[in-house]
Parts: sequence; C-alpha cells; structure tokens
Amino acid sequence: MKRIELEIKALSPLAISRQKPGGSVSECEDYIPGSVIRGAIASEILKQSGQQFSDLSKDGGDFQTLFLGDESAIFKNAYPNVSKIDKNDFRIEEEVKILPSTALSSKTKPGFKTDDQGSGVFDTLFDRLCADCYGYAYEPNCPTDGGRVDSPGITFYSVFNDEYYRISSKKRLLTKVGINRRRAISEEEILYSIEVLDESESMGKNPKPVSYISSIIVPDNLSDLLWHFIDNNSLNFRLGGSTSRGLGKVEIKSQILDIQNNIAKKNQDKIEIFTDKLKERWQEWSILGSQIKELSPNRQYFTLNLQADTILTEKWQRTTVISEKMLEQFTGVDDKLLQLEAAYSSYEYRSGWNSAWGLMKDVELVTNKGAVYLFSTSQPEKWYTALANLELKGVGERTCEGFGQFEVCNEFHLVMREDLV
Repeated sequence: MKRIELEIKALSPLAISRQKPGGSVSECEDYIPGSVIRGAIASEILKQSGQQFSDLSKDGGDFQTLFLGDESAIFKNAYPNVSKIDKNDFRIEEEVKILPSTALSSKTKPGFKTDDQGSGVFDTLFDRLCADCYGYAYEPNCPTDGGRVDSPGITFYSVFNDEYYRISSKKRLLTKVGINRRRAISEEEILYSIEVLDESESMGKNPKPVSYISSIIVPDNLSDLLWHFIDNNSLNFRLGGSTSRGLGKVEIKSQILDIQNNIAKKNQDKIEIFTDKLKERWQEWSILGSQIKELSPNRQYFTLNLQADTILTEKWQRTTVISEKMLEQFTGVDDKLLQLEAAYSSYEYRSGWNSAWGLMKDVELVTNKGAVYLFSTSQPEKWYTALANLELKGVGERTCEGFGQFEVCNEFHLVMREDLV
C-alpha cells in the first residue's frame, strides 16, 4: 500500500453540506469528507474514461478495483491545514487532530490558553478511571477560576512549540435568488441561502487561500496510475454542491509516499508512555485510601481515539462502543485477556447523496469523532503491529469514504488538570 498526500486549495466557496434527517436546513461541514473527495475523483475519471484514463473503464477493470473492490482505495477526510512561522522564518506544516471527548475547559471562558479568552483545556481520562476504581464521583472544577467546567467546543487542534492552538474553518451564508425556468428570469419571492466554507482566510488585496489536508491509501499496483491522474487534472475537480453556480472549484496538489514501516514501533512507544503516565497518576490517587478495583501492574493500557465519524455494527445492530470482540475481529488478534476499561462516545444520524445512483444514501447512526475507548491487556506485544495496520484501514463500515479513522493513544490524554494548556 502507498499513501497519496493531498493538499486541497479552495479557489471558490465550498458547499460541503449535509441534510439532517427530518429537517429542512442544510448545514455546512467544518471539513471535506472523504466521500466527497472520492466522488469527485471517481466522477472525473468516468468523465474522461474514453480519453486519458481508458485503462480504468475496461470491463470495470482498475476503476472497479479502486472504488468498488474488496481492497478499494481509502479516501480520508480533509481537515483544515495549518502552518506556523518559526523564529527563522521557515513555514512549518502542523498535523491537525481531533480533540478527545474527555477534554474539559472552563464553562465561562472555554478554550486553549492561546485563544483570546481561553482559560485552558485539560483531559480527564486518567482521573475518571482512578475515581471509578476508588469509588468516588469525579466532578472537577476549573483550576483557573474555580468555576464549572464543560466541553470546550473545540473539534480540531494542532501543537506548535509545545503550545496548543484551536483550528477552525470560516463559514458564511450566500443568498441566492430563485430562477423561473420557463422565462429564465428571477422568480418573485424566492430567496434561499447556502452555508459555505470560505475560500480565503482573510479578505483584502492579497487574500490567502484556505487549504485542507487529506490522503488516499492505495494498493501498490494502482498508486502511480491514480497519482498521475490527480496530478494531471489538479484544476478539474469540483467538490460539494452547487458546482453549476460557480462553487466547489479547487486545486489539488498531490505527492505519493511509501507508508512508513515504523508505525508499530511508534505505537509501542506511545502505549508505554501512556501506561507509565496512568500508573503515575494512580499513585497520586493512592493517598485517598483503599480502592474498590486494583490497577494491575502487569497490564498495559491504550486508547483508540476516533479521528473521524464511525459506523459501528455488532451482531447486526448499530452501536457506539467498540467492544473487545469487535476489536479482535477488526485486527484478527486472539487475546482473551483484552478488556474494555472505559468508553466515552456520542452519536448522531448522517445521510447523504449518491451522485452515481441519483438517490439519497441510507440514514446511518454514526459515532462522533473524538470518541475515546480505553483498553487494557497483559499481552501488548500482540497489538503493536495489528493496531498499526488497523490505523491505515480504519474501523467499522464505509472506511473507504473516510469513516472509522482513529489514532492510538492521543497525546492530549497526558495533559492533566494542574497542567492545563
């Protein structure tokens, strides 16, 4: 497998909307879903199938392998790109991640310390687990002002020089007038608004275009073919809706990379650091006396942090929890000692539009990105490589559309209440 890195630069507003079931208001996403990228590339390939890309149209052929096969390409979500200027005037691209659902901040002044009014954000996973084991209710307050805490309302964040920054997308409403199709003039009393993602970070003489970062995991035998097609048609793709009204124009820059073979080693290091920090926190809680449940010194702990919305099914039923059996099934690992220690997740319903069929997609119950699942095991060596392979593919259903992406042991769990950022 190879990875095609994508930088999607918006050249016009993007109408990346979703229709909530039962509602008439179309809301704009904060990012570009993998399904939108996948549909745009597939549409352009089919459009040119008799010309530049004929190899993909013979009896299904490579096109079917890329988009419909058992090992089809995986199109990951495109999240807002962020870059910082260091002291030497070098521009450094930073990785954007999803803030865990266990993060809390002041209810009156939420946000990172780098925000204008933010009082800081901290994680509660370790303290929640310790409180449960000691039989206490965990109700923290804000260490800055002593007030109540709540979710900080942050989806994307990035770290630069050990400082945490909120990453967000700018949106605006475009008001349009309805057209009388018979007379080809504006229709009276018909106005509608489309919520869109801005195409530039600031207005003025020299506006800076907004860009988004994504990637495609592709089988080796088709990676060069797909990369050359994207590179040769970088200005031909249209993303989202209302493209006939001038929206959705983008420029896609791409580069092809070999997938790193040290992901398993990185996961091992992250799991060991995570476990050591958890046991250190456990020792701090020991001053409260005897516990109801003992933290085993022989077990190692790790989390799965959802970096994208996920569609989970267990025994033919929708669920929002990744159980031990499900994780064993996803990875092919047989570990009778694996145990789910805690799960923090929420859900919503998601639908969409299938351009190929001209029909609405099924309404799916999805687990929201940011969900956290804490596992423990006495056989961690079984999981390092298995989790690394699973990170590339994702968990659950429709992973080829960007659903189910996750990270092992997000580093934000190491941010304790007294060290909020």
